[in-house]
Amino acid sequence: MFLNSLSGRFLMLTIIFVMIAEVLIFVPSIARFREDYLLNRLERAQIASLSVEANDMITSDLEAELLANAGVYNVVLRRDEMRQLVLSSPIPQPVMATFDLRDPTAMELIVDALTQLVDPREEVIRIIGNPVQDAGLLIEITLPTEPLRMALIDYGIRILILSAVISIFTAALLFFAVRRLLVKPIRGVVDAMMSYSEAPEDSRRIIKPSAGVRELHEAETALQSLQTDLTASLRQKERLAQLGGAVAKISHDLRNILTVAQLFADRIDGSADPTVNRMAPKLLGSISRAVHLCESTLAFGRAEELPPMLDRVALNGIVDDVIAGESLAAGDEVEIVADVVPGMSVRADTEQLYRVLSNLVRNARQAIASTGKPGQVVVAGREDEDTWKITVTDTGPGLPEKARENLFRAFQGGTRKGGTGLGLAIAAELVRGHGGRLELARSDETGTEFAITLPKTLAALEAAAE
Repeated sequence: MFLNSLSGRFLMLTIIFVMIAEVLIFVPSIARFREDYLLNRLERAQIASLSVEANDMITSDLEAELLANAGVYNVVLRRDEMRQLVLSSPIPQPVMATFDLRDPTAMELIVDALTQLVDPREEVIRIIGNPVQDAGLLIEITLPTEPLRMALIDYGIRILILSAVISIFTAALLFFAVRRLLVKPIRGVVDAMMSYSEAPEDSRRIIKPSAGVRELHEAETALQSLQTDLTASLRQKERLAQLGGAVAKISHDLRNILTVAQLFADRIDGSADPTVNRMAPKLLGSISRAVHLCESTLAFGRAEELPPMLDRVALNGIVDDVIAGESLAAGDEVEIVADVVPGMSVRADTEQLYRVLSNLVRNARQAIASTGKPGQVVVAGREDEDTWKITVTDTGPGLPEKARENLFRAFQGGTRKGGTGLGLAIAAELVRGHGGRLELARSDETGTEFAITLPKTLAALEAAAE
């Protein structure tokens, strides 16, 4: 409906406001017209009285004609404190009101005019004014109100018609101006948004700011920025989906290869060589974790990370396995040590907690190695009445500012050049699955510390899961 549109409402408001302005002009105009009408009658009456002064002997017919031309019943002049009835005729009814026009206020003129306009009674009123050319102290006339009221109505109708014409003309000009300057650009923004929503991945549909109005131009610029970011995000998600499909295929084939390697590792587990006997369990554990990781990747491609299989496990055993695996790659420059309370056990999924700690220790080791200086990584475990807390602390150079801003976000929170940030993102998701949280406790030039907090109570675990 037209009145529900911006153009229709603006048109109606414009007409209303212009009419209000015209009414504010109409009221004083009516008052001014009434004052001019009465002053004109006073002037005519004074001219008629001059005929009497020029010729003292006038007939009654001439006197009646002079009064009729002046539009009054009688004329009284006052000179030198002497009140003189110059012209007179019978008054059909008593005088109902007297109005003094010698020094009236604007409010008095407005009130008298509006009262005269709305009062339909035919009355006789007395008007007092100053004679023209100072021909006396004052002049008084009596006259009927009906001609005055009819003149006011006629003048008011003409003013209202003129006001209506001005209002319609002004409203039309404003309507077309607003439609051109505001409504059309807004309609263009809406059309651009609808076009973009049909295919947000198509960068050709991104709006190009073109409005001349500053506020609309700013809105178009903000919308352009939003659409650009959204299109880039959709493209990234599409690439991630394609990458996920490729990784799932690779993981499927890699799982088959690792299964064969696991069979061969089982065969050499019974070797009589002491070195082989010592290394075979570690090799079997690493291959088993790789197979489990491939299976988890396939599951992630179908849905989300599998929920953890929670059980009470010894933290020292998991930490020792992580340190044993990472120490082989660390060499002599990076020392990885454990500082876990003896006998400390946590409620966790063994494989998922291993992956979390392995990611954190590997990142810490690589950060120290990038400096070319020796350093240390400490995996510590403490507990209190409500939580288990595991920290991974290194003596590396600290995280870059950009990495801190996008920490735990895949493909954005990489802590080193060439890194994807997937490790921290996966670790944070796995810890959340345990009902806990992974946080950056500290990062400065002296090193970095990550803290894992796991709840002891099942109620806290369920609340975190919700």
